[in-house]
Amino acid sequence: MNKKANTILFILGATVFNVLIAVGSFILLFLLYARYLINLIPENGQGWGILVIFIAALAISFVVYRYSLKFLLKKIDVDKYFDPLFVRRNIKKPGS
Repeated sequence: MNKKANTILFILGATVFNVLIAVGSFILLFLLYARYLINLIPENGQGWGILVIFIAALAISFVVYRYSLKFLLKKIDVDKYFDPLFVRRNIKKPGS
């Protein structure tokens, strides 16, 4: 496989990993909320719990993804296996 294919597969895999972490943390937080906290919150405020769980799941997935990516990039030589996403092109100015 070439570098460009490795880059695309890495991005797709990282995206799937991030979504799975978000969904998994949402389900886990929702189960904890339904088991322990639902009876402690007044009935008219229970809907806000889902919103808080959703935001917390996104935050957890962001943190886990970030640390996982840092760990993985320490183990892998990025220049050897991946192409850069954005290539800087030197644009000549007129008159130079």
